[in-house]
Amino acid sequence: MKSWKKLLRWFGKNGRDLPWRGTQDPYRILVSEIMLQQTQVSRVKDYYRLWMKRFPSFGSLAKASNADVIYAWAGLGYNRRALMLRDIARTIIHNRLPESEDEWRALKGIGPYTAAAIAAFSLNKKTVPIDTNIRRVLGRVLLGKPFPDLKDDDRLKKLVKPQAPDVWQAAFDLATSICTKTPDCASCPLKTDCLAAPKFLSGNVKTPKRMVKKSNEKIYPGKKYPDRIYRGRILSIIRQKPTPISQIGPRIDPSFSSKDAIWLEHMVDRLIKDGLLRRIDKTLVLG
Repeated sequence: MKSWKKLLRWFGKNGRDLPWRGTQDPYRILVSEIMLQQTQVSRVKDYYRLWMKRFPSFGSLAKASNADVIYAWAGLGYNRRALMLRDIARTIIHNRLPESEDEWRALKGIGPYTAAAIAAFSLNKKTVPIDTNIRRVLGRVLLGKPFPDLKDDDRLKKLVKPQAPDVWQAAFDLATSICTKTPDCASCPLKTDCLAAPKFLSGNVKTPKRMVKKSNEKIYPGKKYPDRIYRGRILSIIRQKPTPISQIGPRIDPSFSSKDAIWLEHMVDRLIKDGLLRRIDKTLVLG
């Protein structure tokens, strides 16, 4: 694609300085990719630095207990990611470091995008890592679709040849600064190449209220939030100190009553199953 040179020139002047860039250390890149799942870059930066001080390598993380990683992950949300990351570290230490995109993808918890990203940024392989940001840029430029979606990925992979890592870093930054949900096409370095730019510049594109399919998160009858929010509150309480389960309900929900006891037990059981909590008699402690 002739636009790559334009994109890289723009990137040279406007690229972000992020703590996980400028390294080919697979551990650092893996940690950043897992942290960035469902979490904004601005939030991840500080957590990433603190995590690296606490667990600077696969070896140090592999030795960590469930409680260790849950404490260190506090505030990032989706806590199962922390245990998954630790388990990946243990697998690598027990076996060996993956040497290809396919070998990374074979690890439990590593999906197609993460495997491709590690292959690109750590192994310096030419590949096509497609996430929400890359999809938005490529889908607009190549397909002329203002709001491309998952079903366009196969077509995009056929249209785009594998590229060097800098191209994808540049595309990420373009997606988060200019090619956003409501893009600033007038400022885009690719505006003369992008098939969707004329549509946006004409003012005739209707921006959808929801960019991703509404989740089917479970919401218990009479509760304001999905169970995920209340599980997070439970974990936050136990991080502070072991707590009897009888004291948890009113602290996660002011409207909690005896009829919610089974609901609470189900959430606690889920946290225990995920390895985030343990039950000692009637008291909950970190897993």
